[in-house]
Amino acid sequence: MCGICGIVDIRSRRPIDRMRLLRMQDQLAHRGPDGAGEFVAAGVGLGHRRLAIIDIDGGRQPIFNETGRVAVIANCEIYNFRELAGDLTKHGHRFSTRSDSEVIAHAWEEWDQYCVERFNGMFAIAIWDADRETLFLARDRCGEKPLYYTVTADGLVVFASELGAILAALPEAPAFDVEAIEDYFGYGYVPDPKTIYCGIKKLPPGHRLRLTRGGPISEPRAYWDIDFAVRSETKAEELAARLSRAVELRMFADVPLGAFLSGGIDSSSVVSLMSEVSNHPVRTCSIGFGDRKVDERRYAQLVSNRFRTDHIAEVVEPDACALIDRLALAYGEPFADSSALPTYLLSGLTRRHVTVALSGDGGDEVFAGYPRYNEYLRQEQLRTLLPTSFRQALFGPLARHYPKLDWAPRVLRGKATFESLAVDEVEGYFRCVTVFPTALRHAAYSGDFLSRLRDYSAVEVLRAHAPRSGTTDPVARAQYFDLKVGLPGAMLVKVDRASMAHSLEVRAPFLDHTLIEWAAGLERRQKITGLSGKRVLKRAMRSRLPNAIIDRPKRGFSPPVSAWLRLQLADRLREVVHGKTLNASGLFAMGYFRKMTERHISGISDYSRPLWSLLMFDAFLRLPRESAAEMEGERRAIAAG
Repeated sequence: MCGICGIVDIRSRRPIDRMRLLRMQDQLAHRGPDGAGEFVAAGVGLGHRRLAIIDIDGGRQPIFNETGRVAVIANCEIYNFRELAGDLTKHGHRFSTRSDSEVIAHAWEEWDQYCVERFNGMFAIAIWDADRETLFLARDRCGEKPLYYTVTADGLVVFASELGAILAALPEAPAFDVEAIEDYFGYGYVPDPKTIYCGIKKLPPGHRLRLTRGGPISEPRAYWDIDFAVRSETKAEELAARLSRAVELRMFADVPLGAFLSGGIDSSSVVSLMSEVSNHPVRTCSIGFGDRKVDERRYAQLVSNRFRTDHIAEVVEPDACALIDRLALAYGEPFADSSALPTYLLSGLTRRHVTVALSGDGGDEVFAGYPRYNEYLRQEQLRTLLPTSFRQALFGPLARHYPKLDWAPRVLRGKATFESLAVDEVEGYFRCVTVFPTALRHAAYSGDFLSRLRDYSAVEVLRAHAPRSGTTDPVARAQYFDLKVGLPGAMLVKVDRASMAHSLEVRAPFLDHTLIEWAAGLERRQKITGLSGKRVLKRAMRSRLPNAIIDRPKRGFSPPVSAWLRLQLADRLREVVHGKTLNASGLFAMGYFRKMTERHISGISDYSRPLWSLLMFDAFLRLPRESAAEMEGERRAIAAG
C-alpha cells in the first residue's frame, strides 16, 4: 500500500512550502518504505510514499496522463484495473505503465468524477486537474483506506492518509472536539467524519469531494450506498462462486502474498478459496496467547492441515504496557479496540514472510455473524409488542434498580437487557455496541465537560444513519449501522494502522462491493437462524471446511484484557487514574474512575472495556511529549553515527 499527502491552495496560486510537504511525507514513511515522490506546481503540492505491489519498476507516483495536466496520487488497489485499461485503450487513451494507479488518471479524463463508480477496489485518491484547476478526493465504498483533510482559514486544503501527516503541516494542533471525545468513550473510536481534532475531518467511505480554485468550499457527496430490500431467494453455490471471484481478484500481486488465518469461518473460507486457485501452497499466519481460553491456534492448524498451507504460528506473551504506547503512536487518535494489539503483532509476524495478506474482515457485517444481531432481534421483537410508554414505565425502573451482576451466571445479568428494552430501536442497538454505557459514561465526566457537551450523546451518530438505512428489518438495520459506522471506524482502522505500521498490505475479499450488494438482498432467514448467524455462508462452505470450523461458536480476536487489568496492567491503571495527565485534562471526575478501577481489580465488577478505553485515551494524551522525546532520541542516534 501507500501513503498520500498534499497541500492545495484553492483561493490563488501561492507557492507551496516544499519542506512542509516533505514533513508530511516523512510522517507516512512506514506506509511506503519503497520510495517517495512529489509534485509541486503553482499552488499545488502532492506527496507520495510507496509500498511497491504492482508494476514494481513503473508504478511510481505521482502519475500523470499523456499531457501531464492530470496528476494522481493514490493509496489504492484497483482490482479491475486491467479490464478498465482495456476499455480506456479503446477510447484512445495511451498507457505508459501497467500499474493500477495510471488507470485512475485516464478514468478521470474519460468519466470525470463518476470514474470512482467503476472502480472495484480499496482506495483513497487525490487528483489535481491543472486545466480545470480542480482537486478531486475520493475514498472507497467501505472505507478500507483512510483519507483525512482540513481547510485552513487562509484557503489551503491539506489532506493525508494519516492524522500525523496533517498535523505536520499545521502550525499547531487544533483543539479537541468535545463531541468526538464523547463518541470515543461511547464507541471506543471516533466515527467518521469526525476526528479527535476540531476542523480535521475524515472523508466518509463511499464519498467524493470536488473543489475548484476560486469556487465555494463544497461538502463531500456520497456515490454509493447499500440497499437492503429483499430481492430473491439465493443458493449457497452462488455465494461460493461470488466469494471465490472476490478472492481471486485480490490475489494479483508482484510480491509475496499470503493470508491471516485465525481458524474462524471467515478467514478459513478465504484460505480455502485461495488454495483452489493457487498453484502453490498458500502461506498462512496466525498467533496465539498462552491463555488457552483465547488461543485459537488449534483451529488455524486444522484448516492449515486440510489445505496443506505453508503455515507460520507463534505464541506471544506481549508486554501490554509497552504495546499500549506503541498502539497510541500508530493510531494517532484515541482507539480502544483491544483486538488492535494482536492484530499489530500478527501484522509484524506476517510481514516477515509476505508483503500482501488476505483477511476475513467484513464477514460478520456482510452476513450477520455477530451474536449481538440475535440479541438485538429478540429485543426489537419485544419492543414492537409493547407501547413505548409501557416499556419505559416497566423496564426503566427495573434497569435503574437491578444490580450489575458481572460475577453472576448470564441468566441473572439482566440490567443491560432492561435498559435496552426501555429505549427506542436506535438507542437499543447503541447499547449493544457501546463500550461505556451512557449513564456510567456521563457519571465519569467532569461537570465542566458535561456543560461543554450540552445535550449531545454518542447515540446521535447512529441516529444520523438510521433514516438512510431504508429497512424496517432489525437485523438489516443493525448491519447497516455496522457497515456505515463500526466497520470503517473500528475494524478497518484497526487493520489499516496495525498492518501499515509494518508496511504490510491487507486485502479483504468479503468487502468486495458487488458481494455486499448481493448479500444485502438476502432474506433474514438466509443470514440468521435460531441463535446462529451466517447461515448461507456456512451452507456454502460446508463441503470445503471441517465441521469443527463451521459449527464452532464465534470468538473475537481479542487478548484477555480483563485479566491483564487485574494483573500485569494493574499498576499502570492505578498510575493513570491517580496521575497528572487525565487530572490536568479537566475532562473527568477521576474519583469515579478510581472506584471503578478498584472494583475491577478486586474482581467485584468487570469494567475492562471502559478502563481499557481510559488507558488508551491517557496514552494518546501523552503522545506529543513522548513522540517529541522519541524524535530527539533518533536525532541524537543519527548524530552519534
